[in-house]
Amino acid sequence: MNEGDLLLSDLRNRRKPKLYVITGPSGAGKDTIVKDLRERFPEIHVAVTATTRARRPGEAEGVDYFFLDPHTFLERLANDEFMESAQVYGKPYGVPRNQIRHAIQRGQDVLLKVDVQGAATIKERWPEAIVIFVSPGSMSQLLHQLHHRKTDNPEDLMRRFGEAESELPMAMEFDYFVFNETEKHQQATEEIETIIRAERLRTKQRPPSV
Repeated sequence: MNEGDLLLSDLRNRRKPKLYVITGPSGAGKDTIVKDLRERFPEIHVAVTATTRARRPGEAEGVDYFFLDPHTFLERLANDEFMESAQVYGKPYGVPRNQIRHAIQRGQDVLLKVDVQGAATIKERWPEAIVIFVSPGSMSQLLHQLHHRKTDNPEDLMRRFGEAESELPMAMEFDYFVFNETEKHQQATEEIETIIRAERLRTKQRPPSV
């Protein structure tokens, strides 16, 4: 193998697994985007968050969330089994650390969806994580999406809407910002696909030390 081929081989082997974090306000369409990204990148490990909240219609154990009873959640929290954890709308959420660590060790990229507070914690502790903020096209669109879900009572819905307004400025703390316009979620997914493919081609790469 000549010197040029050795260099090309080194460049090919330079790529390291990455942690991609999808975040944004409740109702911004993160779940739909993650579902689309699963199909576009079947090789990526999609991490699952644990919670004690009730399962919504259509949600599957181990696919959408790990649904734990409060005692089990607190036990795992005490054992430092979560990468990050937070109270979101009155319910505890946590990202199990081992699933991400094992995927990174296998050389797999990881895709993780968390709330804005959780994304900020991850970015602070692991700056090499790539955080993508998904925003609604407008606040009226967000309110419509929250109404359409029909999973919250009016009081909780307006609380989510109010918290979304306070979360929008936090987008500037992250790496990328993507608008998810009404009826245009495919465009948002395509933009995130472009981000992932570009990040894989960076010359300087370092895997997250989770």
